[in-house]
Amino acid sequence: MNNKTQIYRARLLLAFLGLAFAGLGYRLVDLQVLRHDELSAKAEQNTQHEYWQAPRRGDILDVNGNILATSVPVKTICADPSLIGTFQPLVAHAIAPLLQLNEIDLAQKLTPRLARNAKGEIVTNNFHYVRLAKNISDDTWRQITAAMTNLPFGVDEKKLPRAQREFVRNLREHAIFSEPDQMRVYPNGSLASQVVGFPATEETKTSGYIVSQIVGRDGAELAMQKQLSGVAGWKVTETDSAKHELVALRDEDVHPRDGLNVVLTIDSVVQHIVETALADALQKHTPRSITGIVMRPKTGEILAMASLPNYDPNQPNTITPETRNRVLTDVMEPGSTFKIVVVSGALNNSVVSLNTPVFCENGHFAFAGRVLHDHESLGNETVKSVITKSSNIGAAKIGIQLGADNLHDYAWNYGFGQRSGIPLPGEARGFLYPVKDWSKVSIAQIPMGHGVAVTRLQMLYAMAAIANHGCLMRPMIVKQLQERDGSIVQRYAPERVRQVIGEKADLDIIEALKTVPTKEGTAPDAALKNYVVAGKTGTAQKAENGSYAPGKYFSSFIGFFPADNPELCISVVMDEPKEGYYGGKVCGPVFRDIAERCASYLNIPPDPKLMTNATSALVVENGSRKL
Repeated sequence: MNNKTQIYRARLLLAFLGLAFAGLGYRLVDLQVLRHDELSAKAEQNTQHEYWQAPRRGDILDVNGNILATSVPVKTICADPSLIGTFQPLVAHAIAPLLQLNEIDLAQKLTPRLARNAKGEIVTNNFHYVRLAKNISDDTWRQITAAMTNLPFGVDEKKLPRAQREFVRNLREHAIFSEPDQMRVYPNGSLASQVVGFPATEETKTSGYIVSQIVGRDGAELAMQKQLSGVAGWKVTETDSAKHELVALRDEDVHPRDGLNVVLTIDSVVQHIVETALADALQKHTPRSITGIVMRPKTGEILAMASLPNYDPNQPNTITPETRNRVLTDVMEPGSTFKIVVVSGALNNSVVSLNTPVFCENGHFAFAGRVLHDHESLGNETVKSVITKSSNIGAAKIGIQLGADNLHDYAWNYGFGQRSGIPLPGEARGFLYPVKDWSKVSIAQIPMGHGVAVTRLQMLYAMAAIANHGCLMRPMIVKQLQERDGSIVQRYAPERVRQVIGEKADLDIIEALKTVPTKEGTAPDAALKNYVVAGKTGTAQKAENGSYAPGKYFSSFIGFFPADNPELCISVVMDEPKEGYYGGKVCGPVFRDIAERCASYLNIPPDPKLMTNATSALVVENGSRKL
């Protein structure tokens, strides 16, 4: 070999090496400079992960600390189809029974699906993530883990090549994984369901993973969403090739702040008493719906609020428009219960006294081109007996004496035509038209409870104002907020809205209302054995398509006891009851049932007057011996 050949080969080798180093240099520049940002982002995406840490949703408790709604820890089961290869049938056969899923459908979920991304690259199931099942218990997850560990491959895995052994290990340990989650549970089922409400799950995608969050959709779950939900935490950390966290490289770790517990004014026992009594009445009178409310008139605290039919928030399929909270959402003409507004206003303005005579026109009264009717022929009555016998004509004449402006103002001051401000969703305003929009007959019809629309809650807390010395109190449904350890974060105090009538007028209207649950009144079946009751009946014909529907009524009784020192105010309303429709006849017994059981449970002292009468009777019956 001559020198020229050696030189030629040397130059060729040198050129090759030069080109190789030039290519390597260009590649380094491309990786380190030209594509630095892109590749850094990819590297971080492969090794750096951001985890959203959901807070625990707070509980909803009754006034005595009994749990009405709580969150329990569960698992969401997920899979990485890229780690399963062709073993989808084997994995599906092992875990489908545990997840209560169809084996064939599960195998399809576990099959990687090829697609092209925005750059035209072929990828499998974006981010290697597919969700299989939610709300799985820890016990079931342990069974799934054991099933994956014991997958029968039918070969001696120790004899497999290293790459295949690594594949099998990843399949067993990482192909099926779980994410922490929580499930909302209602231990008492349908008890107070419309007050407590129900949740839904909202899902968002973060870093390729689906993140679930419980959000309220009705009741306190919705109204107190911010307080219940807490504040999410997050963790930014790096992982190795096996997806194990490198704790030393953790950048951020912000722990979530759990939601607060919401303590309601609802008493579970009182709520159960009300719902049981309503259920019995529902079976007896088969109304379209029936509602009941129990309130402390001195504070506005609501101890029970029920509407049947209701739903079980544990079973979403039971939630329908018919199971809405009609106490707040529905409006109706109140009928004769509205007479407390016109009579108390007239007494307060000294337009009448309880003994002022009122001629009730023997049951027919022509006014402004209309004929007003009473349920019976009544002649000369007093203002007091207008309440006792529930005379429409008597109330109309008192309203005419009071005047349109005054009547409207008293109705407004009692809370009609406006929301009460109770912290629950869906509350209607009702309808109280301004005087300028009244017809000529409105001044006579509104005192009878026609031409005005109210919610059940509005009518109750107007009556509660009379029970509370004429002072209107804001309805309370939330008592306090507290941490999980029971420490109080915020306590809500009773809120006085306004003084509607004075003390003298209030005492007079109560005296009139005491006569309603008597033999002379319209609700003798509402009377209690050991307590003096004050209350008012209502029987309002339903309006449909611009006219009153024959045979369809709203029936109601609203009362409080003990009348001279009221502890509870109770409302019962039926929509289209059968087997009778007068408020005193169908709702009075339900009121009595609720009141008697609540009085026993709450240890309300018997009325001293009735106890004195009972003692005197015993003395007479037993001679001089005092029992």
